[in-house]
Amino acid sequence: MTEPLYVSFLWHMHQPFYKDPVRGEYVLPWAYLHAVKDYYDMPAIVDAVEGAKVVFNLVPSLLEQILDYAQGKAVDPFLARARRSPAELDAADRLFILENFFSANRRRMIEPHPRYRELFARAGEGAPGAAALRLDSFSDQDLLDLQVWFYLTWTGEAARRRFPVFRELIRKGGSFTQEDKDLLFEAQRELISQVIPLYKKLHQEGKVELSVTPYFHPILPLLCDSGIARVALPKAKLPSIPFCYPEDARAQLLHAIASFERLFGFPPTGIWPSEGSVSDEALGIMAQTGLSWTASDEWVLAHTLPGGLAREREPLYHPYTFSEDGREIALFFRDQGLSDLIGFSYSQWETERAVADFVGRVKEVRQRSRQAQVVPVILDGENAWEHYQDNGFPFLSRLYAALAQTTGVKLATFSEVLRHSGERRVLEHVHPGSWINADYGIWIGKPEENLGWEYIAKARAAAVQKSPAVATLLAGGESGDEAARQACMALYAAQGSDWFWWYGDDHFSPHAGRFDLLFRSHLMSVYQLLALEVPDELHRPIKKERPPGFVRAPAGLVTPSISEVGNDYFEWLSAGLYDLTRQGGAMHHSDNLLQSFYYAYDLEYFYFRIEGVQPLETVLRPEDSLSLHLLGAGEWRLDVQLGEGEGELQVLKDGTWQGSGSIGRYFLGRSAGARVPLFPLCPGGEGTVLCYLCVTRAGTEVGRWPADAALPLVCTSPESGCEAHYNH
Repeated sequence: MTEPLYVSFLWHMHQPFYKDPVRGEYVLPWAYLHAVKDYYDMPAIVDAVEGAKVVFNLVPSLLEQILDYAQGKAVDPFLARARRSPAELDAADRLFILENFFSANRRRMIEPHPRYRELFARAGEGAPGAAALRLDSFSDQDLLDLQVWFYLTWTGEAARRRFPVFRELIRKGGSFTQEDKDLLFEAQRELISQVIPLYKKLHQEGKVELSVTPYFHPILPLLCDSGIARVALPKAKLPSIPFCYPEDARAQLLHAIASFERLFGFPPTGIWPSEGSVSDEALGIMAQTGLSWTASDEWVLAHTLPGGLAREREPLYHPYTFSEDGREIALFFRDQGLSDLIGFSYSQWETERAVADFVGRVKEVRQRSRQAQVVPVILDGENAWEHYQDNGFPFLSRLYAALAQTTGVKLATFSEVLRHSGERRVLEHVHPGSWINADYGIWIGKPEENLGWEYIAKARAAAVQKSPAVATLLAGGESGDEAARQACMALYAAQGSDWFWWYGDDHFSPHAGRFDLLFRSHLMSVYQLLALEVPDELHRPIKKERPPGFVRAPAGLVTPSISEVGNDYFEWLSAGLYDLTRQGGAMHHSDNLLQSFYYAYDLEYFYFRIEGVQPLETVLRPEDSLSLHLLGAGEWRLDVQLGEGEGELQVLKDGTWQGSGSIGRYFLGRSAGARVPLFPLCPGGEGTVLCYLCVTRAGTEVGRWPADAALPLVCTSPESGCEAHYNH
């Protein structure tokens, strides 16, 4: 009998450690919000589908935060303001709510709910500074409805089915009472208290395998030796102070394993290393700690194997054994294409079509290689679902069921695959890299990132010099000195990868400044716990604030040609420019379609030029539409298709797109360009217009740039000067 082709899903559950070590409060609410939306929904869907079987990878520092919320210990300024009656809030608190309580996916989480959508429109639809100007128009009832809707829209579909109060409040829609809000938060507290027990129950039933990540989610190879980054990036400029502390990598693992065992009653057998980052030294440490398996990305395998994967992908679909000096650990490598389809593409597809496509691709693996054993699908377990209908519930339910019913295919955990697979291929060396570009360039090599590593190295050296107990603990020994123990944990917290994710210009978040402050706060805590003077440099931000991907602002009024023939590069040298490849958020997409976005204006028109990574006419189909969305005085849209022509600007009114009477011109060939009237967008001739781009195919959105936040286009009158001033 032919062995089945195993399909192994690993969902990585992770949030940064948001708890400020000085004030003891949570500076951002995402651990709570993802708990009520994703950390409950994901195991609940597995629980509900017969034949479903997956691996959930749980980061210990995330579990610590979930426990804080479940036990009512978390001090969360967002939650505290939400619980209070609007009549008790001062002007600053009311503005905080108006500026922060629309932090949700517009298409899936705001627009489907009429009252929430109405409040969003009245607050200025996210335009910078709009909330402050409109605050006085919001009544206490408006703010109460907003308090409820923000936390209500963050509940998941499975949670809504198991907690009736969520659906009852959605049906009510508005005019909520304080009692309604109290019921909402009481149900969410109960839900969060069930999250960890639900994972444990499913593990005991054999429906899931639970695995772990180093405690604070650090990049283990960089802890072992920061210089290893040069293997993949030989020209990288690295920190001036080398970081070579494999004992810190080992401590992050041992703390994670001990915490996991205390919480679940058994040790983990597997580990997803932070960001799939591996090196020979890091793998050796994992093997030493008793872990049985780990995983990374297909590009790491491609750089490891002499022949790569370009001609033959069959080597990807096998478990491996990494062996060094008698130490062994099994290795899996994720199918990047399948993983990214779930993370970035299928959310825009109709459910049945997406499921059929995925199942068809799995069958193709078997057809291409009868020796293939396992298809590892590994990705973020929380951030994709806000882009899906009903938080991914229909898609995941149907996907698990379809795979469970597919002949010759079997859902299995990684430990099950290892029990049933035959002889494994041996690797004595693995390319040092991560799941992003098979290198560590996201976390080291840019000035902001290097400065962060240097600050950690300085804090570590100061702590060791000051405290023999710290030196003992960092070397793997024991000490009863509580201040020393806390200082070590603060140091480990600062080593987390999340702070470095937002340093540099690879990714953008409107909260990047808070991540920067959290990083520096952990290091400040090291000094304070040991009665050392905090260096002045830690009081100064590392992160330079700028809009996502911002390169430059317009240098003056520009009137470029809008045609393929007249599209002269030099006409755009004075235009504003954004790098669309620097638009990643909490997830990182391996594929990019659009590269550069130029904008300019004169006294009558806005002008735009969009360039692709490849010529747009070679990657877009005749039926595709590139839509330019502009949010100024209302929301406007211009649809651009292959060729050159004119189109009426559509304006969003009462939830539907309607003709505006204003005409835009465009072309779409190797690149794209457009011209639209200025004054419908900026009636006063100046202001900030927000912009994003969409590509639709057969009526389905297949891409959006930026994915997480619109681009601010600053337009100023000639009298006040045309240059937009950003702190960069």
